[in-house]
This record gives sequence, structure tokens and C-alpha cells, in this order.
Amino acid sequence: MEFSRAKMKEMIKGQGDKRVSQESAETLGQILETFAGDVAEEAIAIAREDGRKTIRKEDVKEALK
Repeated sequence: MEFSRAKMKEMIKGQGDKRVSQESAETLGQILETFAGDVAEEAIAIAREDGRKTIRKEDVKEALK
């Protein structure tokens, strides 16, 4: 999964009225991708512990705690 630079720039700009470099947008995308992967792994573990194959919304929310 890859976050687009344009979307990352839009996200950063939405937080303030500053210019955004390509590098900062790429770095944010990489960090979010790593974070999302970690959350997904934890959600999978939670579902597995409950004996389910399907990841539910609740699993993802629990993974964030």
C-alpha cells in the first residue's frame, strides 16, 4: 500500500498555511504506511485470538489502544 505524495501534501497543508516539500510528503507517507502495517498486524492477532478469520472494525480500534 502506498500513500500518494499529493494526498500527503494535502494532509500537511490542511494543518497549516505552509508550503510542503516533496520529501516531507514522501516521509509522512512512509511513516503512515509503517504505522498502518503495525496496526493491521495487531488487528489480525486480535481476531486470531478470538478464533475469527475476519478482521472487524472493533479489532482495528482495539489495535490502536
